[in-house]
Amino acid sequence: MPAPVILVFGDSLSAGYGINVDQGWVSLLSGRLRTEGYGFEVVNASVSGETSAGGLGRLPRALAAHHPRIVLLELGANDGLRGLPVAGLRTNLQQMIGLAQNAGARVLLIGIRMPPNYGEHYTVPFAKVYDTVAEETHVPLVPFLMDKVADKPELMQADGLHPNERGQPLLLENVWPKLQPLLRSTSLSSP
Repeated sequence: MPAPVILVFGDSLSAGYGINVDQGWVSLLSGRLRTEGYGFEVVNASVSGETSAGGLGRLPRALAAHHPRIVLLELGANDGLRGLPVAGLRTNLQQMIGLAQNAGARVLLIGIRMPPNYGEHYTVPFAKVYDTVAEETHVPLVPFLMDKVADKPELMQADGLHPNERGQPLLLENVWPKLQPLLRSTSLSSP
């Protein structure tokens, strides 16, 4: 019987942009799952530059191809960097969560924050989208993937947007506490 799949569905923050992909947090997640005895296979379907609309278009094919038991949904950074409407991000995230749940997967929503130079009129509603969507869809939330990383230049690449290899383990530490209960309950339930 094949191992149950965790589908990581994100953008450059999960695709390992600018670093060796083996050093990215998703690869580190695969190693941690093995070390801790969880029998999951991790499939990284993250694409650098992906918006939530692009993800919504791609997700049905990814769900059909991989039949994941858990989906880690990390999208929105490129919507924010392009200044796209927050309402569209909210709708796209809700629809992707619905698609994943209808396909039998549990979802962990991974939030993003915009840099303060975007102004409070955008950054505050943008951050609240993740709280609202998680509450409305009853899924767990990692409030900010880059917590304790984004504000530390030594953990960031020169572009100031992407964590370097030293920041990657901290990204995993931000995700792990919210993922672990899903791992336990999913591995206890039948396929």
